[in-house]
Amino acid sequence: MTRADGFIGERLQVVPRPQVAQALSRPATSQLVVTDCGYFPRARDHGRARGGGASQSIVILVTDGLGWCIVDGERHVVHSGQVLVIPAGISHEYGSDPGHPWTIWWMHVTGPAVPDLLASAGLTTGRPVLTLREPHKAQALVELTLQRLERDHSVPSMVGASGAAWHLLSMLTADQTQGRATADPVEQVREYLQSGAGARVGVPDLAAMVGLSRSRFAELFRRATGTSVLAYQTGLRMARARQLLDTSDMSIAAIARAIGYDDAYYFSRHFRRVHGLSPSAYRAHAKG
Repeated sequence: MTRADGFIGERLQVVPRPQVAQALSRPATSQLVVTDCGYFPRARDHGRARGGGASQSIVILVTDGLGWCIVDGERHVVHSGQVLVIPAGISHEYGSDPGHPWTIWWMHVTGPAVPDLLASAGLTTGRPVLTLREPHKAQALVELTLQRLERDHSVPSMVGASGAAWHLLSMLTADQTQGRATADPVEQVREYLQSGAGARVGVPDLAAMVGLSRSRFAELFRRATGTSVLAYQTGLRMARARQLLDTSDMSIAAIARAIGYDDAYYFSRHFRRVHGLSPSAYRAHAKG
């Protein structure tokens, strides 16, 4: 059974529709208005189905876990570090993966500029999922949008939310333009993995992302990096763990979760195997 909201730690803002209409009549927000915005962490059982589509275009940024969508009858998987965009009026379903529930930052947008912004990013009903070059920047823009609306729905806040959303959609266009200029499939995958070091992605999914067979992709990756895809991902996760141990006061369990380990004990054993000492010993060890 799916649910639309009600997740522990969620944040949610819905602008009253009369205020949306007023915003569309003002010069500063006449081209794009954010109507809804939210954050759903580890949203198990999250899902929506709209046979007639939504009145607004939907933007869903996945920052952890996995999800899926069916847009205009075609099914797609959505990974961490990717964004799902569904234009207004398009039949769709989407939901969180049962085994790896997604964490999402999302917004609904409307206005005359939205279709052109989506089209310039290469988004179509057949290609509703894009891989982001810098997911953390996209997340910051959605969070800024949400913060504006959490403050209030005054004219300045609505203008600020509109500006952040416009920036996000423009960034999608820039990402895809730069992505098309990157011909090396291994480099594309490395950039993708580096953007989300807490997410473990399988070789088949990575190979499909760059249009190669699993064996051919694995061969090219090892030739370019000198290691396997699994070992490379582990290295990224351990590097992120060291950074958090050095620069934060987060608990070992919190750091384990941040880099994709549900079991802090398993993370500590893995860390010791790689570094020769426990996370606590590493943190206490003098550096520099």
